Amino acid sequence: MKLKVGDKAPKIKAKNENGEEITLEQFKGKKVVLYFYPKDNTPGCTNQACNLRDNYQELLKQGYVVIGVSADTEKKHQNFIKKFDLPFPLIADTDMKVINDYGVWGLKKFMGREFMGIIRTTFVISEEGIIEEIIEKVKTKTHTEQILK
Repeated sequence: MKLKVGDKAPKIKAKNENGEEITLEQFKGKKVVLYFYPKDNTPGCTNQACNLRDNYQELLKQGYVVIGVSADTEKKHQNFIKKFDLPFPLIADTDMKVINDYGVWGLKKFMGREFMGIIRTTFVISEEGIIEEIIEKVKTKTHTEQILK
């Protein structure tokens, strides 16, 4: 089942980089930028996180909260956040429940080979928990522009 605009966003109950539980319900009344990315400290993922960091105040001003999701561990997320001074939480989805619930695990192609992995995707979720937009062709260096357009 592939999610589409207008669908109710799947519930989230997962741990952030500090082992604290994050749920989608705790952000009711705010727009949520839920972005899925393959791996901490890789070039594209770093570009994307830093672009969101550099534009974070503008996102907040426009009523958005930002949450990143990958299958990295809490410890890796802590290091990534510290290294790049990221102001938003990262979900450590090591059991891949959120990744699977949002349907972002799939076949990828890179440098002539195929493999299974997280497909870089961003979901913009309304204050009521409805998917307003799905960005599948993420531009890592200008991602905020794609969200705020």
